[in-house]
Amino acid sequence: MSEHRIELTVNGRPHSARVEARMSLGEFLREELGYTGTHLACEHGVCGACTVSVDGVAMRSCLMLAVQADGADVGTVEGLAAADGTLHPVQQALRDNFGLQCGFCTPGIAITLTTVLTDNPRASEAEMEAAMSGHVCRCTGYQGIRRAIRQLAGHGAGEAA
Repeated sequence: MSEHRIELTVNGRPHSARVEARMSLGEFLREELGYTGTHLACEHGVCGACTVSVDGVAMRSCLMLAVQADGADVGTVEGLAAADGTLHPVQQALRDNFGLQCGFCTPGIAITLTTVLTDNPRASEAEMEAAMSGHVCRCTGYQGIRRAIRQLAGHGAGEAA
């Protein structure tokens, strides 16, 4: 297999490595850099668990090759919380509203909602829910996630949809 040198920034930290041409970005983040919050599940881009931010866009890291991320700014769930441990507002909303159970899908969901709100800080509940349509959660029944979205949209955690 052919190897390629790549340089990218992950969560504000520069990284340089040699990777095989066929290695996915998700594999690279997990196995080479230790960002294990990026979960690989279906490896077909269907479940959304592997979602990361690439240059500000939510991307399925199982469908993107590491070599395609050369020169990119990548964000993973490990980069959301502040250095002092303060949770990102998306993480806090998910926590406040029991929007996670086993937690396997949570990193991808948190990244997707974060990219939506970065692009549009006043995103509506409908816009955030539309962005979530590409995520599969087998544990929560989505109700806690929907309450977190309502909180993020400014409607409060306990209000009805």
